[in-house]
Amino acid sequence: MAKSLQEQLMGAGLVDQKKAKAISKEKRKKAKQTPKGHQQEDEIKSAAKQKLADKAERDRAMNQERQKEIEAKEIQAQIKDLIKKNAIPRKKGEIAYSFTHNKKIKKLYVDETLQAQLARGQIAIVAEGESYELVPKAVADKVAQRDAARVVVQNERSNEVTDEEDPYADFQIPDDLMW
Repeated sequence: MAKSLQEQLMGAGLVDQKKAKAISKEKRKKAKQTPKGHQQEDEIKSAAKQKLADKAERDRAMNQERQKEIEAKEIQAQIKDLIKKNAIPRKKGEIAYSFTHNKKIKKLYVDETLQAQLARGQIAIVAEGESYELVPKAVADKVAQRDAARVVVQNERSNEVTDEEDPYADFQIPDDLMW
């Protein structure tokens, strides 16, 4: 009842039997030349290559992240070592040197010589964990190169030009002002 397209074309007189055989022969040839699933294999191979490339990219990104973490740990270890080796020992001081750290006022008890050195910028205060240490200016500079947030107080002498019309120009603020 259902006739194939080939039979319908032959019945209508559009195609003769020789032409129909040639077309079917050509179809079989093409089918033999391209094996079944060959196209699927190419798609599977390209998908596998893409997965490998994606995995390699993820691995590369993870390795870079790990490397950054390792470098950050090394820097923190260097800072800790610098502070530990160069910390200035504090005797039990009677003078409370006040400074701000993380928007809080902190106090460090020092003696007169350490207070004078802090005011002149010869020594600095650096954060070491929950405590604070005094270190020479050169060490504070090295710490600041690695992590500027660790240097809490580092005073510097300023050579500011004073304003001619400033009514308080004659009243200099002392470096060792306690607040």
